[in-house]
Amino acid sequence: MVSEPVAIFSARADARRLAALGLLRGRGEGCVCELVAALGASQSRMSGHLAAFLQPGLVTDRRDAQLVRDRLNGAMPHSVRRLIDAALDLTETQARGRVTT
Repeated sequence: MVSEPVAIFSARADARRLAALGLLRGRGEGCVCELVAALGASQSRMSGHLAAFLQPGLVTDRRDAQLVRDRLNGAMPHSVRRLIDAALDLTETQARGRVTT
């Protein structure tokens, strides 16, 4: 369930997981193979990251022929989506070297 705070923060507590969420946010959806190529993680590790998002309901998936495509859960509470967006925005800002406090 998406309202479990510990599961939500745990799912975001890894840099590659956060990067994967950012890619899903930017692309709309993606499969493990696309995230592996973009982030340089192993397929098994990326599958584990996506499972960490599925359990608390941060992402949903759908089968597309042989692929499973993941996307941010459009039904997540607005407050949870704001947390995710804030974390992703901060990460992107830090990556550009323009951190403001």
